[in-house]
Amino acid sequence: MNETLDTPAGAGPEVDILVVGAGPAGLFAAYYAGFRGLRVAVIDALSEPGGQVSAMYPEKAILDIAGFPAVKGRELIGRLLEQAAPYDPVYLLGEQAQTLAYTADGRAVVGTGSGRAITAGAVVITGGIGTFTPRPLAQGLDFLDRGLSYFVPDLSAHTGRDVVIVGGGDSAFDWAVHLEPVAASVTLVHRRDKFRAHGSTVAKVRDSGVRMLVNSDIAAVRGNGWIAEVDVHNKIDKSVTTLPAQSVIAALGFTADLGPLTTWGLRIENRHIVVDTRMRTGVPRVYAAGDITDYPGKVRLIAVGFGEAATAVNNAAAELDPEADIFPGHSTEQEN
Repeated sequence: MNETLDTPAGAGPEVDILVVGAGPAGLFAAYYAGFRGLRVAVIDALSEPGGQVSAMYPEKAILDIAGFPAVKGRELIGRLLEQAAPYDPVYLLGEQAQTLAYTADGRAVVGTGSGRAITAGAVVITGGIGTFTPRPLAQGLDFLDRGLSYFVPDLSAHTGRDVVIVGGGDSAFDWAVHLEPVAASVTLVHRRDKFRAHGSTVAKVRDSGVRMLVNSDIAAVRGNGWIAEVDVHNKIDKSVTTLPAQSVIAALGFTADLGPLTTWGLRIENRHIVVDTRMRTGVPRVYAAGDITDYPGKVRLIAVGFGEAATAVNNAAAELDPEADIFPGHSTEQEN
C-alpha cells in the first residue's frame, strides 16, 4: 500500500481524479484512473482502506467476485491495493470530505475536516453507504473494548472464549459460522424467532454446535474489568439464563449517514445518490459508483460497483480531455 499523504492542513494535493471512499469500488476506481494515466487521490473517513469490508467482515468469504470461487474480505482489499499500487495513488485516510467548491477554470475543490483543500479535475464518490455507526448494545456499554465489540476484524482474538453473538442478520450468522471452530462455545441470541440472514447460512448454524436462543434479549452484562457472563431473558416464558461469556459481539446493524455529501447539491433518494448511465450525478464534474448510487434496475453487488467505477472514471477522463476516448481499449492491448 502507498503511504498516506502527510502535508500541512490546507495544502493539496492537486490530482486529476479524487475518489471519495476507499472501499472495493473506490480502490478499483483508483486503479482504473491510474490505468488511464490520471493522477488520483483516495479519501476515506476510516483509518484503513477497505470500507465496510475491512471494518465489518475482513475474514468473511465473499462468494460473488468474478474469478474467485471464494475470497476473504481482507485478501480482496489487499489485491485491490496491489492492483492500484503501480500508479501511486495518494491515500488520505482518517479524513472526511466535507465541502465542494470550484476554481475559476471549473476544477473541483474538496475541503476536508482537517482543513485540507484537494483540487481535482473530477470527483468520483464511491462511499458505499456513507459513514456507518453500529447500533449499541445498551446493557454492555461499560464493557466496550473489554469484551464487547461490534465487528470481528480478527477471528483469532476470540480463540478459546465463550462467545455470545447478539443479532439475527447476515453478520451475526456469518460470524457464528466462522467463530464456531475456534471459540470454546458460541451462542446466538435474537429477539425474534425469524431471521434476516440468508436461509442457507441459518441452516448451517442450526446444524452446527452453535446454541441459538430466540425470542430473547440480553438483560445484563457482568464482569470485573472484562466481561465474564451475561443474562439472557426469554420474552415468552420470562426465564433468565446466565451464560459464561468473555466475548459479546453485538451485530445489531448500523445507522448510515451521507453526512456533508448532502450539502453538495446531489440528488439523493433514500440515502443514495441518483446517477445516469455515465455515472454522472448532475453536479458538475462529480460522478458516483458502487452501493451509494441509485438508478432504475440497480443491483448492489461489489461486482456491479467495479463496473460502475470503470464507467465513472472513463467518462470523467473524457470530460477532462475532450479529445480522449471514453473507452481506452482493453488492458490486454497495453504493453506490460
